[in-house]
Amino acid sequence: MDEFKKNLITLLHYPNTSWNNIFQILKKDPGLESFHPYKSARPLQMVFSTIGKPFTQSSLDSFHPDIIFDQIQQYQKNNIHVITYFDKEYPSCLKEIYQPPWALFAKGDLSLLEKGPKLAVVGSRQSTLYGKNAIQTLFPKLIGNKLLIVSGLAKGIDTLAHEFAIKYGGRTIGVIAGGFEHIYPRENMNLALEMMDTQLVLSEYPPDTRPRKWHFPARNRIISGLSQGTFIIEAKRKSGSLITANFALNEGREVFALPGSIFNPFSLGTNDLIQQGAKLVTKPEDILEEIR
Repeated sequence: MDEFKKNLITLLHYPNTSWNNIFQILKKDPGLESFHPYKSARPLQMVFSTIGKPFTQSSLDSFHPDIIFDQIQQYQKNNIHVITYFDKEYPSCLKEIYQPPWALFAKGDLSLLEKGPKLAVVGSRQSTLYGKNAIQTLFPKLIGNKLLIVSGLAKGIDTLAHEFAIKYGGRTIGVIAGGFEHIYPRENMNLALEMMDTQLVLSEYPPDTRPRKWHFPARNRIISGLSQGTFIIEAKRKSGSLITANFALNEGREVFALPGSIFNPFSLGTNDLIQQGAKLVTKPEDILEEIR
């Protein structure tokens, strides 16, 4: 690992860091040549003397480079790969999105990042039998046509999307909020571990990061950003799944929606999407003719 990559990964471990913090630092010092956390004997707040101080004093005081260095050294032993925005392995489609993650912490089969086409499949955490039946009906042909399923390892539709992708012999990528050491929800731990072994799980956060409320909508931009299209199975109005659809629309990607009963609150969001121009899906071909 070269010095620049190690320093960038180190910055991502700062308490309360943000995408914009890193952006401001890189704008002023693209090579991170002023940042020497492992060599400098000066107080850490002086490390940023030439590029400003984008972090709070409490963040600086609670940062211990030696501990972070030990953590980074352990990643390889734990089969955790870190792919930064500047690495050739970083997915080019992800560079097109708003605030692409500075790094992807990855565990599993990295070759899946290069495979395609990818379809994001998301929906309500309170999935219904209708949503499950739709996945069982549509997935065999989608998987048979080599579509790779991307979802968020959340309860409900996300879980079903991953499970049926695996059941039908397909490949799937999970994008989580928080880090690998804090899988949420806990009931998906076994599924996450299976995917870390045979599929791929991604996060933009270091492994010891506890998921925060805002991590969940933020990770949706990665789910849609990795994919040529996003398929919303079930969603209430104001659902997090609609955030994923909006990210996809903003990036010029395809958006698909499963229609449902006007009496089912879990179909109101998808019906609204169709009314606004998302493609209505009743059979696998509706997706396959747009994504090959």
